[in-house]
Amino acid sequence: MKNKALGATGEEFAAGFLRENGYKVLERNFKNKFGEIDIIARDKDTYCFIEVKTRSGTAFGFPQEAVSSRKQEQISKVALQYLKTNKLFDKKARFDVIALLYQDGSPKFDLIKNAFELDGHFTC
Repeated sequence: MKNKALGATGEEFAAGFLRENGYKVLERNFKNKFGEIDIIARDKDTYCFIEVKTRSGTAFGFPQEAVSSRKQEQISKVALQYLKTNKLFDKKARFDVIALLYQDGSPKFDLIKNAFELDGHFTC
């Protein structure tokens, strides 16, 4: 499976996994001038900005290792703009990562809550 198709399939599985675990998926592939967030969901009273990384093996490392500091900064900027636009600065928010690894033909999920925090000063 090509990388783009693998990623899209992974995001579809991840959205279903979140729903099965009580999350309300609000947005998928949300874009603004700062970039894109794979999934925006709510877990009870917390807004979750979720990056999904999918791999078909570990030859290039585990999926979660692909969420670099640069990617974290980009996700943070998108999230801050989303919170600002929707007047949600008074709500709880966090950054999660779903690492999806295909093993024996089936996806194995690793939901990493609070995978990273805002680091630095950002303006929107």
